[in-house]
Amino acid sequence: MNARRTVLKALSMPLLAGMMTMPALAQEDYPSRPVTMVVPFPPGGVADTVGRPVAEAMGRYLKQPVIVENKSGAGGGIGMGQVAKAKADGYTLLMALSSFVVLPEADKLLKRTPMYQLDQLKPIARFTADPTVLVVRAESPWKTYAEFIAYVKSNPAKVSFGSSGNYGTMHVPMEQLKAATSSYMLHVPYTGAGPAVFALLAGQVDALSTGPASVLQQIKSGKLRALAHWGDGRLAVMPDVPSFKELGVPVVYSQWAGMFAPAATPAAVVEKLRQAARFAAQDPRAVQALTAAGTSFQFQDAPDFERFVQTDARAMTSLVQRIGKVD
Repeated sequence: MNARRTVLKALSMPLLAGMMTMPALAQEDYPSRPVTMVVPFPPGGVADTVGRPVAEAMGRYLKQPVIVENKSGAGGGIGMGQVAKAKADGYTLLMALSSFVVLPEADKLLKRTPMYQLDQLKPIARFTADPTVLVVRAESPWKTYAEFIAYVKSNPAKVSFGSSGNYGTMHVPMEQLKAATSSYMLHVPYTGAGPAVFALLAGQVDALSTGPASVLQQIKSGKLRALAHWGDGRLAVMPDVPSFKELGVPVVYSQWAGMFAPAATPAAVVEKLRQAARFAAQDPRAVQALTAAGTSFQFQDAPDFERFVQTDARAMTSLVQRIGKVD
């Protein structure tokens, strides 16, 4: 009997050892197939502009394609919610904008079930962080911000602005501006920055606030005019455009783009993604693509980005509560 137990124990030990190493081997093999990067907005916006060169560079590092999937709707909430509920294996990632920290609080304010919670997604890396820019059509009568705001105040509800959706990164800064200037403008939400910019160009709205990458080419081509921006100092890509702080308007807002994975993603996979993100942020092709679009890498690795997200979430929660319910 003892001999039989000894034989069974000897046979089972290699089997148990093999079972214990299976997860580690699976993680070491990551990725063994294409990875999907969900951009929760239509093509043409900041998340898409940043996401595509980053995905291409990461794919070269990982030796598997990283495929961008545009999943728009609800100001980005649908795509973010999809990734929050995805299998935590590293094959579904999210390229989010700063609205990521706003939407759960906005849903709570509106007494809706949040499409996701912040703790369902793990920060991997921040890639960019740019102030938004107030733009109008070049053919509009407003050559300066002073002319624009004077008209807005004299003509309540006659000026409209487009956005990527309620409480999104194009909506929040305009609500800041309205509050700071005691003015009123009509808000027209779209499904993303691309459609909102198209609506401005087509004359369907009068103004909007968006990241430089969404409008730089239209400004350079003479189709749009930038009046001011929400940053601290002058922007390298728009050196002639003043900040609101310079103009005496106390508003500041930054639109950042960063990558997340489902919260339970294994540590080894997260580390591989961090390595790929660092590679992308230093990759000459990706750097050139972002420079041409009017932005640049302002990289934060996972630990710094996680702290940044927590700080921004606290600030945006207070801002959403101050804005309150909006149409």
